[in-house]
Amino acid sequence: MKQTPRHFLRFNDLSADEVHAVLRRAAVLKREQHAGTRHPTLAGKTLGMVFEKSSTRTRVSFEAGIFQLGGTGLFLSPRDTQLGRGEPVEDTARVFSEMIDLVMIRAYDHAMVETFAEYSSIPVINALTDDHHPCQILADIQCFQEHVGAIEGKTVAWVGDGNNMAASWMDAASLLNFNLVLCGPEGYDPAPELLAEHAANVRIERDPAKAVAGAHCVTTDVWASMGQEDEQAKREADFAEYQVTEALLDLADDAVIFLHCLPAHRGEEISETLIDDPRSRVFDEAGNRLHAQKALMEFLVLGEAFPETV
Repeated sequence: MKQTPRHFLRFNDLSADEVHAVLRRAAVLKREQHAGTRHPTLAGKTLGMVFEKSSTRTRVSFEAGIFQLGGTGLFLSPRDTQLGRGEPVEDTARVFSEMIDLVMIRAYDHAMVETFAEYSSIPVINALTDDHHPCQILADIQCFQEHVGAIEGKTVAWVGDGNNMAASWMDAASLLNFNLVLCGPEGYDPAPELLAEHAANVRIERDPAKAVAGAHCVTTDVWASMGQEDEQAKREADFAEYQVTEALLDLADDAVIFLHCLPAHRGEEISETLIDDPRSRVFDEAGNRLHAQKALMEFLVLGEAFPETV
């Protein structure tokens, strides 16, 4: 009989110790990858990759990652599966559980991923929903550790929409005990219940200059996410005072780094040249999606055999 699987639907589905173990392993895998050292720890395993939303970094990092771990990735869009023709999520989850070893899902509705996990006997990874984006935060914290140090007790400033990225940063702040300052216009805050859940580590500041003061990391995202294209003009007007610029970074800690999950809209949520600023770590951050997710897949599939000390 199959054991109850571990899933990664929200960042705090792992404990703090488990997050640190995954990130230590990610650092090992990154060094080995750069050194050309093979690590086929998931040889013979198959990852199902379900995409409702389009993707660059998520698809490339998961598909390359499972290959580098010795396994195989199957790209599945709604056009390619019965999910797109109305098969119940519950049935698909049960079928996948009989055929493959883990699944990642990039979807609109977070409840769909939760339902899939409820009926799945293999690990399910949330590769992005409208509510949460935990895999990106793993890569972001790996990047923070590489360039700043331990994140515990530090300050991260989020300037922008209270979206899925902000929600996963909130989960991380409480779990890993750092300070998160959310900065955006009224009407774009995260859900009240999420703010209440994380009140000890998260506060809202409307003034961008005050929000980034002393911050060790400043991060943002596009103002209109996928599915919000019809709100683009209104959001551009509402967020006009919340662009992250080099001058804004100057108000943060001397060792501040800038992160963005990409794709970025230069001239909108960031200045035209910010990504090229020496304090920007967005391409290191993007690259870490590969390594952090490889470590996460190992952790979920291998369980007690997870080789984080290798």
